[in-house]
Formats: sequence, structure tokens, C-alpha cells
Amino acid sequence: MQAASFPADAQRVLVIKHGAFGDVIQAEGALRDIRANHPDAHIAVLTMPAYRGLIARSPVIDEVIVDPRAPRWRLDTMWTLRKTLRARNFDMIYDLQNSSRTAFYYRWMLKDRRWSGTAKGCSHPHRAKDPKKIRTLDRLAGQLADAGLRIERTPTPDVSWLADDVTALLKEAHVGAPYIVLVPGSSARHPQKRWPHYSELARRLIAEGHEVVVAPGPDELELAKTIPGKILLGPRGFLNWFELAGLMKRARFVVGNDTGPSHLAAHLGAEGLALFGSHYPAERTGIIRDNFSVIEVEDLKVLTVEQVYGEIVRRLARHSNSV
Repeated sequence: MQAASFPADAQRVLVIKHGAFGDVIQAEGALRDIRANHPDAHIAVLTMPAYRGLIARSPVIDEVIVDPRAPRWRLDTMWTLRKTLRARNFDMIYDLQNSSRTAFYYRWMLKDRRWSGTAKGCSHPHRAKDPKKIRTLDRLAGQLADAGLRIERTPTPDVSWLADDVTALLKEAHVGAPYIVLVPGSSARHPQKRWPHYSELARRLIAEGHEVVVAPGPDELELAKTIPGKILLGPRGFLNWFELAGLMKRARFVVGNDTGPSHLAAHLGAEGLALFGSHYPAERTGIIRDNFSVIEVEDLKVLTVEQVYGEIVRRLARHSNSV
């Protein structure tokens, strides 16, 4: 099927991006390109409740629609969502999630609308032979190009606008600059993503004169207590995404696992390093930037503190020499 002509006349645009957090962050450049190609359109994003506030802060989005992602047998919820989406009378939909769920939405809710994605029979099909084997940012760029858009920002997302001013938080916690942020956690569903030697790394960094900060999520408080350095919790007991972005943006360096906060740091422009095991190839995630590198090994348990510390020193020296 040939892609329809570029939908420049679209006045109401829907972008679907449910998650996860790192994927939402990486879609920032795609959202900017969609806005640049539809400068006068009303642009809405359909996402999960957890990312409503995050996406609402985007300077290129007009509306956030929350999808509870209820089971499809919940016909009442599905019907309510269908009514909500059809009432907006969207001219163009960009499905950046490309899941079985969003393909169902296309078939059952919006099949009569122009649709960019992998849903069978849609007007602007993404032509990648195997999208799951393509680097995330390349896949997004390819999909938008297949829809006829001009691509400029998709390959280089920049979420600097997420960062709050954390001066008061740092002062209250007696954190002085420069400091290094450690991100020792990851999704509880993937414990194999967690490098087990952050405590030893923190001790090594502190012994060499570095200030070490850990900002745990609500499920990582006990883990954070095992790591030397300062735990930054904020008034609610953990930092929200905007405070975490502010903390990372001001950091001298960030070290984390294959997890959302590491992707946040990479696309904030922070200097840093992510530690990847065999769960998913780092190169495909789009986390590797000029400012952010990775160490990738088969088994994170055998990655030594000396290897990680040596890479930190090398990256810090490289950054100092480039300034």
C-alpha cells in the first residue's frame, strides 16, 4: 500500500504513547517533529495515568488523554474510551506504541481515520521489516518518515524542560557541587538488570573525594540505605520526575542501570554511564549519546567495581578536556 500524501491539513492530531518511562522520554524528539509538521494543529497524547503529568509539561502538547489500559473484556471502559477519542474528531493518529492493544484500538475505534503505525491496513503503514530489531530512535524516525513527515528532532530527544530547580532540596540535604548520582534500582520485574556492587562503588568514589547522592524511588528505599553517600528524598519521601531531572541535570556524573532514570539522564544531556546486562541490547535503546555511554556485559554480577570506576574516571577526564 502506498502511503497517503503528507497530512498537512490535519488540524486535530492524536499521538499514542502508553509507556514505559524510558520510551516516553525517547519519544520527545518525535513529538517535536510532529508539532513542527503540524504547527497549527491541536495535538493530544494518549498515555497511561503514570505519565500524565510528565507529558502535560511538554511545550509542544495541547492535551493529555489518560488511558487506564483496562482489560479489553471491560466493554464499559472500552466504550468510554472509544467515545472520548471519537468525540475529539482526530484527523491524524500517530501510534508510537505499536502494540497489539493499539492495533485493537485502530480496528475497533478509529479505523476510519488516518493512522500511522504498524496496524494492518492503516493509511500510513510503518514499513520496517522487523521494528523490534531496530534502534528505538531509528524506528520512530522511520515511522514518521513513512507518514510523510520531515524529520529533524526525532533522533535527538532533549527533555531539559522537565528539570525543576532543586537548589533548595540540595541545600536542605547538605549536598554540595559537584556530585555524582547513583541509580542502583530498576523495575522489580527485572532484577537481573540491577548491578549488585553500587555500595562498593560509592565507597570508592567517596574515598577519592567525590560527593555521592542516591535518589531512590518508593520501592528502592531499603536498597538506598545500603549505599554510602547522601540519600535525597524530598518532602514526599521520594523525588518526583521533575525533581529527579533537576538533580541529574546539575550532576557532575550519573551512573545507573538499564532503567528509566538512566534514560532520563541521557536525554537531559547529563554526563553518565549505564550498566547493561543481557536483557536487552543497549544500542537498540537509544541511550548511547555523546554525553552518555554504556558498559554491556553478559552477566552484571561479574562486572567489577574497578571496571566501572575506571570508565567513570575516563569519561570525567574526557569531559574536562572538552570544556
